[in-house]
Amino acid sequence: MNFHKKKLPGVLPSAALAASVLMASFSGQAFADCERGALDTLYCDENGDMVADLPADKSKWNDPNTLIFAYTPVEDPAIYSDIWQPFIDHLSEVTGRDVRFFAVQSNSAQVEAMRSGRLHIAGFSTGPTPFAVNLAGAVPFALMGSETGQFGYTLQVFTHVDSDIHEMKDLKGKRVAHTSPTSNSGNQAPRALFPEMGIVPGEDYEISFSGSHDQSMLGVVAKDYDAAPVASEVVERMAARGLYDTDDVRLVWESDRFPTTSYNHAHNLHPDLVEKIREAFYTFQFAGTELGDEFEGVETFVPINYKDNWKVIRTIQASNGVQYTRDNLK
Repeated sequence: MNFHKKKLPGVLPSAALAASVLMASFSGQAFADCERGALDTLYCDENGDMVADLPADKSKWNDPNTLIFAYTPVEDPAIYSDIWQPFIDHLSEVTGRDVRFFAVQSNSAQVEAMRSGRLHIAGFSTGPTPFAVNLAGAVPFALMGSETGQFGYTLQVFTHVDSDIHEMKDLKGKRVAHTSPTSNSGNQAPRALFPEMGIVPGEDYEISFSGSHDQSMLGVVAKDYDAAPVASEVVERMAARGLYDTDDVRLVWESDRFPTTSYNHAHNLHPDLVEKIREAFYTFQFAGTELGDEFEGVETFVPINYKDNWKVIRTIQASNGVQYTRDNLK
């Protein structure tokens, strides 16, 4: 089963607003001493679930009339604003609020937007999710999956069909495209998993950051890179859209499944609103929608929690010495 990931009237129109989101500072008043684990000092975690608690002071609960939703940065945000329209309509109907799609340009901008209070609901990529949780108070609650609860994607390593790379050891001395430093399948997982197979990224092969899974795969097709670790859901979606010919590449290796994009709400939203948001996600049916056509194999949103479902990702990141700070978010 494959779990993948037109202009929307509700897209934020104001360049000034977009600029203010991108320039939002990581500032704010820290809480007094409280249990918070790895969370930023703006948040508390008294119940130990590893995500930010709802503020105890009800005056700090946010209950906006307009909800801002953002999907993880993609190559062509305009296309995705249209694809998400059926869900936006459903979310608006269930919550009784106006909902607007905001196309973000980077993981850091997306995290910063939620931290600043300008983004209420967001899909964060696998690797950046812990940054969103710890720096922005994001609360993961859903993943795309099947009716049976299955979800996730794999890390795949591709090379050009004409290359001399047939197994992982053949990556030695090659130029390999990673996506970005915080990406799970595009960087963190390879750094954690490849050494077990006798390949140390950055030592046994040269790393070139492409900026996205799309660019990594297209670079392999064009022979700009010798190989690339990529997320299965992304390259399957690209193939389905005819962005590359599967006959031009060869699969070298594939991992076990990882959780895919997490869907989050801001920690300080009013509990009644959060209940409606979650209801909207859990009752949305992908079949017969543009979203369902794009995310092949997805049938529904599956309930998850960060503590359990992101354990493998936190383990990978810990093995790479990742710290959830602003400087490390790229």
